[in-house]
Amino acid sequence: MSDVIGYDRVGEIAVLTVRNPPVNALSQAVRQGLWDRMDQAEADADVRAIMIVGEGRAFFAGADIKEFGKPLKEPFLPDLIHRIEASPLVVVAAMHGVSLGGGLEVALGCHYRIAVPQARVGLPEVHLGLIPGAGGTQRLPRLTGVEPALEVMTTGRHVGAAEALSLGILDAVEEGDPREIGLAFVQRLLAEGAPRRPVSEMALPQPIDWDYAFDATLARGRGQISPAWCVRAVQAAYGGSFAQGMQAERKMFMDLMETDQRQGMIHAFFSERAVSNLPELKGVAPRDIQHLAVIGGGTMGAGIATAALLAGLRVHLLEMSAEAGAAARGRIEANLAGALKRGKITAEAHGAMLEQALRVLTDYTDLSEVDLVIEAVFEDMDVKKQVFAQLDAVCKPGCVLASNTSYLDIDVIAATTSRPADVLGLHFFSPAHVMKLLEVVVGEQTAPDVAATGFALGKRLGKISVRAGVCDGFIGNRILATYRTCADHMVLDGASPYDIDAALEAFGFAMGPFAVADLAGLDIGWAVRKRKRAEGQAPTRDATYADRLCEDGHFGQKTGKGYYDYAAGARAPVPNPEVMPMIEADRARLGITPRRFDADEIVRRYMAAMVNEAAKVVGEGIARRPLDVDMTLLFGYGFPRYRGGPLKWADMVGLEGLLDDIRGYAVEDAVFWAAAPLLEQLVADGRCFDDLNKES
Repeated sequence: MSDVIGYDRVGEIAVLTVRNPPVNALSQAVRQGLWDRMDQAEADADVRAIMIVGEGRAFFAGADIKEFGKPLKEPFLPDLIHRIEASPLVVVAAMHGVSLGGGLEVALGCHYRIAVPQARVGLPEVHLGLIPGAGGTQRLPRLTGVEPALEVMTTGRHVGAAEALSLGILDAVEEGDPREIGLAFVQRLLAEGAPRRPVSEMALPQPIDWDYAFDATLARGRGQISPAWCVRAVQAAYGGSFAQGMQAERKMFMDLMETDQRQGMIHAFFSERAVSNLPELKGVAPRDIQHLAVIGGGTMGAGIATAALLAGLRVHLLEMSAEAGAAARGRIEANLAGALKRGKITAEAHGAMLEQALRVLTDYTDLSEVDLVIEAVFEDMDVKKQVFAQLDAVCKPGCVLASNTSYLDIDVIAATTSRPADVLGLHFFSPAHVMKLLEVVVGEQTAPDVAATGFALGKRLGKISVRAGVCDGFIGNRILATYRTCADHMVLDGASPYDIDAALEAFGFAMGPFAVADLAGLDIGWAVRKRKRAEGQAPTRDATYADRLCEDGHFGQKTGKGYYDYAAGARAPVPNPEVMPMIEADRARLGITPRRFDADEIVRRYMAAMVNEAAKVVGEGIARRPLDVDMTLLFGYGFPRYRGGPLKWADMVGLEGLLDDIRGYAVEDAVFWAAAPLLEQLVADGRCFDDLNKES
């Protein structure tokens, strides 16, 4: 019998100890081991109760990811959980760490549950495009009521032990070693004569308006279907016996397994873990970073400083004047107040960050001992060169010099210094203490340990770090510039900004490109356009309506008006009536007769432009792998996670059809729609982008 499940006796209690490090994933060996040990315990005439407990970091963290995509093997998890619940003995789960997905479903199959205060539980299957498939939708509502159960399942969030106790998921929460508190709990149950208590035999709670809940959940999911199907699975519990409800849940689970959304979300799951695993950094030790400096205390700089403080780093923030420094400190205080309000930090930690870890300065010489500096000043090459020249003069040898530039050439910035090997780009996304993406931009002379330091810092800050090469806009903003240009072309040709935003929000984007531009600030794009025109890079179809908005002082949400009017607040925008006349004037000036675009054509063109430019980015080595592009767009640009990323989406819809469309669009504009050589090669070879991920 496998020792993956240990077995020992403590009086009348059989203890089944799960030993599948690091997180006790529910592999086939674990499932079979539990089944066999249940048989062993029930065959022992002196055993009255069974306790299941995990060694190491968790009770059960969930399914074994090594089995994803492979044929399921017996014993199947729903059958194992039914086997546990049907035991004639009292079965108790003693929980610590995380109990997620199938791990919580195993616990729900036990008759009682006790946990340590630090434990967390959850049913996060929606993040894989699925619903709980081993009884979670049938058992959890019987303990918590329908609405709390649906909230847990449709969000996929982790629930702390105290909340789980209040919801009825847990029966007790106690400090101590999971095995010891579990044994004491079982002994109390036996002394009190507590009966078996199968959750499946509990009464169903009051039902809800199922259709309303389904429609509301579907709307919140912005096209993701699995949360809404959690509602239908719970509803199925009311259509007959528990066994019939389980059968309905399993059918929905297996149907979702076959969807593109499940493919997309599994791709995102694995890519998120692979994106910072770079072969060239294997064995390269990062430099030690304990003391960090930020140059510039605007929204971005304050956000970076906040993220560093929350990660336990000491931070020096440099501003040009005492007044600017006070304003920067105020922004950081506001950010940290938000973290305190949300329970992310304690009041004690909040005070220590502001009083001990943060210093606001105005003199570069005070940066002589920091380990890493992040420049976050205005997006102007001359300004950044001046900053780096001063940093080069005052920072200690080995200090990493990083720029938060969104577009500018890291190699040109590095050449300003006497130590280009110490320079790299760290492109944060605003608000920097919230947004997950970090582009680590590796210059031509960036030392390997400096690149490794960028990734180590990103991990410490809780970021998804993506390696990018040097080009205008790196990965994300370069691709953004292209698909945004595609949107601008459609506007000139007859679509309105509002048609485009609506179509792309229906596709699954959190916001359309024009709403995003308003949020980011129209002055950012204006500055880029002016720079490119000065460099002789004016577009062939150079519209003026966006510039005219900026010239009139309309920069989006921060000024109350852009493509939309925010007089009623940021949550209630309406189209700005000044925009369409400006667009119509551009059309007349350029001699364009507008035509109609339906939502399908808008999405197809927009996505074709995104995929084509992304293929160029991968083909040129700016992104090493297609998954790097996918993670950049998912975590920095609002791409719908359930579609996996633009290159995973392209694989699923078919590269040959996309290339045919691009070639068709090229009849109108051969320059903009020039097909990416990599895309052409993949189609010619009958391959897809994911094949390149597997080769890396």
